[in-house]
Formats: sequence, structure tokens, C-alpha cells
Amino acid sequence: MSPDREEQIVINTFQTTVHTLSSSDNVEKRPRLRFMQKDGRFPVKFRKASGEWSPYLMDIFTTLVEIRWRVMLLIFTLSYILSWLFFGLLYWLIAYVNKDTEDLDNLPCVQNVRSFTAAFLFSMETQATIGYGSRYMTEACMVAIIVVTIQDVLSVFIDTFIIGIAVAKMASARKRAQTVGFSRCAVVNLRNGTLCLSWRLGDFRSNHILEGVARAQLIRHVKHPSGSLRMSYQDLDIGSRDIILATPTTIVHRLVPGSPFYSVGPDDLPEEDFELVLSFTYNGDSTGTLHQTRCSYSPADILWGQRFEDMLKLGNRHYKVDYALFNQTTWVQVPMLSAVEYDRGRQPVSSSQQRLFPPVQKPTADSRQMNGITEAIIQEARF
Repeated sequence: MSPDREEQIVINTFQTTVHTLSSSDNVEKRPRLRFMQKDGRFPVKFRKASGEWSPYLMDIFTTLVEIRWRVMLLIFTLSYILSWLFFGLLYWLIAYVNKDTEDLDNLPCVQNVRSFTAAFLFSMETQATIGYGSRYMTEACMVAIIVVTIQDVLSVFIDTFIIGIAVAKMASARKRAQTVGFSRCAVVNLRNGTLCLSWRLGDFRSNHILEGVARAQLIRHVKHPSGSLRMSYQDLDIGSRDIILATPTTIVHRLVPGSPFYSVGPDDLPEEDFELVLSFTYNGDSTGTLHQTRCSYSPADILWGQRFEDMLKLGNRHYKVDYALFNQTTWVQVPMLSAVEYDRGRQPVSSSQQRLFPPVQKPTADSRQMNGITEAIIQEARF
């Protein structure tokens, strides 16, 4: 059997072991609850006191921007239909008071409006500026003229409000955030002799981001015996926070003293209960809007002993990026130890040990000559 074949068998065995350890979490009846989903959404539900709707009503524009499109389209349709019905009802009441519906020889307030259906059509023509010409305002009723003026002004506000919300929803930062993403998993491997945890970040659009700030936090939920739940947050030190994302980059966290993963090994990783929350905040170069892309890794998403495939190549005139390899990993030789055990195994001799056990020096020519003279003197003294 060739060495390559033996290495393949070892890799498959290790992969099977990892899946076995990860599946031990299924002993619990309820699956582990994530603090943040992979797409950046938080599975958090708020329970408000009854009648506490003032925050939503005070900021109605943001409330309408954040609702779903189907609800927005329903509100969009009802805002026009209800306004047409409301002003149509006013025109019919004006015609009824002026007796336009009974006396056909009477000069009407609105020409050819002698029923509710005609009043509704006139309201729709006025607000939508259709103007068929068969129904129009006369000078007989000042009240009808005032109502038409109010409807015209209100229609401008409705158009501005609805169109502004639709544009804001289409230009939402969430849409741009979907084109900037993290890798599906994180890996642990050696970098310059140090165990490191790393993950990828890339922009899938051609109009690249000029600059952004990356951040990583380790989140745990601690449940006290009394039943209270507390969330703990710990920032991770990453190599470079300010990133120019013209090409995909790898963000690295070194497993050194002070890191929360310093004493965590590959066998301990499936038993850990934490969540690594990542964020990348940036400004879009097209709109200048502030965006944020988020992702999270659970212990099952961290692969020990793997590295990402190379996806960046140097061409004659361009840098070539193959995004088909963005989430691809390969196995590498990594010590199956925690960082503290790995550093302890390759730790050099301390200065105190050097003082207790000084190094043996090789004798020089002068020292050998002096030793010879000393031995001769001792021999003469004996005789």
C-alpha cells in the first residue's frame, strides 16, 4: 500500500471520529439553541407589555421599512383604496346635501356626480390625476372645492411616503450584505509554528468594498441554579481588523495565552458550549450606505487540522479569484493537541534551568596548555 493511500485512510478515520464526537450532542432531547443564525439573524422574541406600541408608532417609517413585502404591498394598496372611498363618500354627501341626487335640473357641485359610484370614480380620477373630462368641479359649492384641495395635497403625501418606503426597502443594507459573506466553517492549523483559528471573508460582487472593520466575539450563555440566564461576551484578538476587501481574505486568531481557545483541544471542542459571532461593517462604494454582514460558528463548524484551498492566482494583467473554492478545505498535518499542550511540548529550557545546569564548554588550546602545565607541577611536587 502506498504512503498516499495510508494517509487517505488516516484522514477518513479522523473525519469519522470528528463526526462521532459531534453527534454526542444529540444525547440531549432539545438541540442546542444558537445565539445567531448562519445568515446573521437573531432568534430572539420580545414579549412586550400590553398596549406598548408607542415605539412602533413614533417611528412609523422605520416600522414600515422593516415589515415584509407582502404586508407593505397590502398597506400600499389599502392606502389608495381607502382614501378613494373616504373622499368618494364626502363627495356623495355633498351631492346629497345639495340635492344633486334628486333634482336633475339643479346645478351640481360636481358635474355628473349624482350617485355614490360616480362620486367614487370622481375621487379616483382626482387623486390619480386621470381626468376623463366627464366629471369636473363646478363653482356651485365651496365645500366641494375645499375637499378637492385637501385630497390633492393628501395624495402628494401618500405618494411620497409610499414611494420613499418602497425605495428604502429595495436599497436596504440587508440586500448588499448578502453579497458579502463568511466561509461556512472555520479551520485550525499551524501558521509560523503557532496554532491559529481562521476563517474566510469575501465580496461576491464586482464593485468591491473600499474598506471595512471586522470583529469577532465569543458568546456563551450561563444558566444559574436560580434559573436566571446571563449572556457573556468576550472579544477575540484578530490579526487585522481594518480590511480592504478587494480580494478574499483570511482572518486569523492566534491561539496564544489569553485566547479563550488556548486550552481547548480537538477532543474538547465538541463538548464546548459557545458560539463565535463574526461581523464585518463597511460602507458600500456605490451608495455610501453603511452595511454589516454577520455570521456565527458553533463548535461543530470548527474543523481541526484543515486549511482553506488557495483561490487567488496571479495572472498577466489581473488577479484571478476562483470563488468555487471559497468554502473548500483540505487536510494538513496539525498536532492533535491544545495550544497550551503544544507550546508546553516545544518550550525551550528556562534561564533558571540554565543557571542550575550550565552548558559544557569545549576546551580551547590555551586551556589545554594550562591544564598540562598544572599537571606537570603537581607531578613534580609529588616527587
